[in-house]
Amino acid sequence: MSDLQFKATLEMLIPLVVKEIMISRKVNGQEAFELLYSSFLYSKLEMESTKLWHLSQLTLANLLNEELETGTITFPEEA
Repeated sequence: MSDLQFKATLEMLIPLVVKEIMISRKVNGQEAFELLYSSFLYSKLEMESTKLWHLSQLTLANLLNEELETGTITFPEEA
């Protein structure tokens, strides 16, 4: 996947993940973006080689919630 394609994929995926974060954590959009962008999960998501962008927005939101609640992430095998 080219860098341009990857960036486009993230641009479509991030708002969907943020919406799931808003629902699951009961926060507003700004807070959800801040939680995501400051997370370890996001540092891995923005690396094309991790293939985390293949995961659904719900799965990614759940991974973020796991990180926030436990300080660790158990990445699925398909990632």
